[in-house]
Amino acid sequence: MTTPGDPVPAVRLTRADLDALPNYVPGRSPADLARELGLPEAVKLASNEVPYGPLPGVVEAVAEAAATAHRYPDMGVVALRDALSAMFGVDAQRIATGCGSVALAENLVRATCVPGDEVVYSWRSFEAYPIIAATSGATSVRVPNTAEHGHDLAAMAAAVTDRTRLVLVCNPNNPTGTSLRRAELDAFLDAVPERTLVVLDEAYKEFVTDPEVPDGLAEYGDRPNVAVLRTLSKAWGLAGLRIGYLVAQPDVATAVRKVVTPFSTSAVAQAAALAALGQADEVRRRCALVIAERDRVTAALRKLLPDVPESQANFVWLPLGDRAVEFGRACEARGVIVRPFPGDGVRVTIGTPAENDLFLAVAEATLT
Repeated sequence: MTTPGDPVPAVRLTRADLDALPNYVPGRSPADLARELGLPEAVKLASNEVPYGPLPGVVEAVAEAAATAHRYPDMGVVALRDALSAMFGVDAQRIATGCGSVALAENLVRATCVPGDEVVYSWRSFEAYPIIAATSGATSVRVPNTAEHGHDLAAMAAAVTDRTRLVLVCNPNNPTGTSLRRAELDAFLDAVPERTLVVLDEAYKEFVTDPEVPDGLAEYGDRPNVAVLRTLSKAWGLAGLRIGYLVAQPDVATAVRKVVTPFSTSAVAQAAALAALGQADEVRRRCALVIAERDRVTAALRKLLPDVPESQANFVWLPLGDRAVEFGRACEARGVIVRPFPGDGVRVTIGTPAENDLFLAVAEATLT
């Protein structure tokens, strides 16, 4: 038996290769920053949350479900899968749920890859991708973004080998907000061999306004080697309850349901999701507010930084390169939390008009 302060065992008990793996970086607590700066409050624009609170009926559904917290939830998530089945017109056997789309991405890698298999993705893209691949024993194949900060689909197709089991395509891309259009995605999917699963990660689908950006589920969902990820964390306002879903062919969805951690979709999350799905009109209204602010913020930023790319998500990307960390610190010093990616850029979530104005004031003071 050991006690705190005892020497560390000479034999390593964890995987050495994880030492080189970066930690996932969550958004900083605004309460902590406010206390540090002596401000009444700080603004968090780092985690791509929607700022308008839970949807109508969600809090009540959560409270009711919490009364049965001493019981295990429905592991099959039948009611929610049936609701999603009706919403999208697909068989419930093609649907799996999990703790956000990120957990389902991890489950897809676990369901498709063994050590030595390859996972191809664009970089920079969602920072969880390399963590997911490494912890599953798969080999990451990173394909550099284009000069316009988006996926280079031709290069990604060329990177697919006999060992490639899965390709992750984030559309719109996190953290750059750029999107792939129909013609280029059509060509890419035609080029990828049927033995390789293409995962369309559409966590920000509800914020897309460009008609040339395809709905992956509607246009590609019937392809045998395509899986589509969606989440209720963003537009649907359930980030704190961790609920996402995938739609794929029955054999893929069944395999995912086998590897999902038992009971990982809580009863509270299921109830909240069902309540939220009944508020589609309100979600569209809130997304319209975010989109209008996104366009306003983008136009203002381009006066300071002309190469800010067009975003189809609920955030904008500042390609600041080596200035990213410095800019992030300047924002925090004024009580605004953003998300710097060292050496690449800064992602800024679209908040309320007042929050966005505060950010723009910092940007104008820092970037001019």
